[in-house]
Amino acid sequence: MIEKKPKYKLTDFDYPLPKKYIAQYPAKRRDLAKLMVLHRDEKRIEHRKFYNIVDYLRKNDLVILNNTKVFPARLYATKDRTDARVEVFLLRELENDLWEVLVRPARKVRIGNKLMFSPNVHCDVIDNTVSGGRVVRFEYEGESIYDIIDRIGISPLPPYIERDPEPRDKIRYQTVYAEKRGAVAAPTAGLHFTEGLIEKLREKGVKVEYATLHIGLGTFRPVQVEDLNRHQMDSEYFEVSPQTALAINTARKKRRKIVAVGTSTVRALETVVVSGFQVTAKRGWTDKFIYPPYEFKMVDGMVTNFHQPKSTLMMMVSAFAGRDFVMKAYREAKKHGYRFLSYGDAMLIL
Repeated sequence: MIEKKPKYKLTDFDYPLPKKYIAQYPAKRRDLAKLMVLHRDEKRIEHRKFYNIVDYLRKNDLVILNNTKVFPARLYATKDRTDARVEVFLLRELENDLWEVLVRPARKVRIGNKLMFSPNVHCDVIDNTVSGGRVVRFEYEGESIYDIIDRIGISPLPPYIERDPEPRDKIRYQTVYAEKRGAVAAPTAGLHFTEGLIEKLREKGVKVEYATLHIGLGTFRPVQVEDLNRHQMDSEYFEVSPQTALAINTARKKRRKIVAVGTSTVRALETVVVSGFQVTAKRGWTDKFIYPPYEFKMVDGMVTNFHQPKSTLMMMVSAFAGRDFVMKAYREAKKHGYRFLSYGDAMLIL
C-alpha cells in the first residue's frame, strides 16, 4: 500500500518567533555565523560554524551560488506643487528609464504627478499596476540612471530589521560575489561566504558555479490563503548559463552532490529541469512555488537561513527536509541561541 503524503496548509508552517531572535545586524565576520547541519536520512542535527561547510563537501561536488546584485532600491522624492515627501521603491526596470515601483503613501500619488529627486532628476507617474504599484518614467541629465540610483538610493533592508540603514549595510547586505544588478533583496544564504572560503572549496576540488535570480519584494509578501494551491508567487527573472548547465549535468552523470546556496538558487535550478533529470541553459521569468510534497530533481543539498513563520521560504525548506524535522530544528535553534532571518545564522541541509 502506497503511503499517502500529508496535505499541508498555511498554519502548519507557523511557529512563535519573538523579536529577540531576529538578527538586527550581521555577524562580525561573514563565515563566523553559526551553521546548523541537518542530515535528512538520519534525522540528525549538528552545530558548527559556517566556515566548517568545507568539511561536508567532496571533490567534484558542485556548489551553485546566486550572483544577483542588490541595488539601493529605496528612494525619496517630493511631489511637485505640494512638496509632500514620497517613498519610491524600485521593483524592476521594464525598459529604458521605465520602472515598476511601489510608492508610499500610495493614495497621494496619481497618474500625472511629477516626483522630484533633485533639480536634475525626476520621474513622471504614467500608470497604475494591478498590484497597487505605479509605472514611472525617469527624466535626468548627465549620469546614467544606475549611477543616480547608486548615489541617492538607500539599501532596502527587510521590514523586520527595525533600524535605519547604515553605510555598512551597502556592503554587508550584498554577497561578495554579487555581479548582476537586479535584486531588491539579498540572497541571504550567500551572505555567509567570504572570498577565502570560496577559494578553500575550490582548493578541495569542489566546483563552484553561478546562477542568477533577481529577488523581488514578493519574498517578503505574506501568504494569505490557507490552501497553498491557491497562492500565486511573484514572477522573478532568472538565468542559468550554458557553463552552469554543463556543470550540473556533469555532476549528475558523476553522481556528485549538487548544493544550492539559497532558496532563490533552488527555484532557478528546479525551473530549468528537463526530462531525464538534466538541465538546459535558460533565461526568463519564474513563478515556481515549491511546497510539500515536492520531488526535488536538481538539488541534493541546500544552504539557507532561518525563515519567517508561514513564509514560502519556510515551505520550500520543509519540502526538502520534511516539515516535522524542520520544526524540530527551529526549536533547537532557539534553544542554542541561533539568530534568525536575513542577517541571522545558516543551515546546511544534506
